[in-house]
Amino acid sequence: MTDPIADMLTRIRNAFMAGHKSVEIPGSVMKGEIARVLAEEGYVESCKVTEQGVKKTITVGLKYGPDGKAAIEQIKRISKPSRRVYVGKDDIPRVRGGMGISIISTSSGIMTGVEARNRKIGGEILCTVI
Repeated sequence: MTDPIADMLTRIRNAFMAGHKSVEIPGSVMKGEIARVLAEEGYVESCKVTEQGVKKTITVGLKYGPDGKAAIEQIKRISKPSRRVYVGKDDIPRVRGGMGISIISTSSGIMTGVEARNRKIGGEILCTVI
């Protein structure tokens, strides 16, 4: 697998389309932080990291509305291994006029675009969520 973050986002997207309650993802520190940001922003219900020896697994509880509609309408990978996308503090994009979030990897950790803009730091745009 060349892009584990894209794999994680695809697993979440597919689980929402299939109507699953949760999805298990092979774990890493970066994927755990992305899941944490999604949970803090209310796009997923929960994220739990379990370890069995050296193997980590991230269980993401998916969130649906009262009508059964998924909480995440679109989740898209921006920076890829073939094309990294970096932005400065002044160039952090607003996703759908503030209705979505961008997840950014900065020198201070992984955070939303709004938080990075408030802290006045730039970084690599990992993905956008609407």
